[in-house]
Amino acid sequence: MGVRLAIAGASGRMGRMLVEAALADPAMEITVALDRADSPELGRDCGDFLGRRTGVAIDADLDRLAGADVLIDFTRPAATAAHLAACRERGVRMVIGTTGFDEAGKAAIRAAADAIAIVFAPNMSVGVNATFKLLEVAAAILASGYDVEIVEAHHRHKVDAPSGTALKMGEVVAAAQGKALKELAVYAREGVTGERRPGTIGFAAVRGGDIVGDHTVMFAGTGERIEITHRAGSRMPYALGSLRAARFVAGRPRGLFDMHDVLGLT
Repeated sequence: MGVRLAIAGASGRMGRMLVEAALADPAMEITVALDRADSPELGRDCGDFLGRRTGVAIDADLDRLAGADVLIDFTRPAATAAHLAACRERGVRMVIGTTGFDEAGKAAIRAAADAIAIVFAPNMSVGVNATFKLLEVAAAILASGYDVEIVEAHHRHKVDAPSGTALKMGEVVAAAQGKALKELAVYAREGVTGERRPGTIGFAAVRGGDIVGDHTVMFAGTGERIEITHRAGSRMPYALGSLRAARFVAGRPRGLFDMHDVLGLT
């Protein structure tokens, strides 16, 4: 038997991508498809959009989680918090790709990891996590004489900014230089801002159209500029990375992990 998988937000953009990826993976068995109580998709087979019958109807009943090994959640912080409590109560592991948590939300995830295994990462893409490792190297080499700017672009529906991935990139750069991001981050510029303060990390966010996710970290020096960029052409890399995380976490009783653990990069 494969990993018994639950998918949160199953009728959303990311949820449907997860359904499609899981149906193509012989190591995965979709057993639960969740959505919010007011979703017009409730009661429909979660594979209908692909013209496939899975036998799993989209449901809002969190009691269904008792039949799953792992829940993959790419919803919003409030919904994820409810799912976290339900999974902890039922011993169901989680893969959390939701972004925009406040400190209380992150603390709740850390506390739940004492009881269940959780992979919590701002980006599940294998390529993005390889990019994080490249940034560690670049930031250490370019720690002096280079200004760092992070530019990200996403679709018009994204509700948080900067993206979780952009923030993680900033954290990686800051840590490689022995600092904390909160000491260096500049999130907005408007009007007469004065000269750029040396050592800061600037962020810019673009929102529009159906952009899946573009991230560029720029190291701007005197007479040269180094840019490390990841562009997502679809949500499938996030779905495939999430399934890899689900396989990883399914074999662990408890603990908090990230994609570096999943990929053996830690």
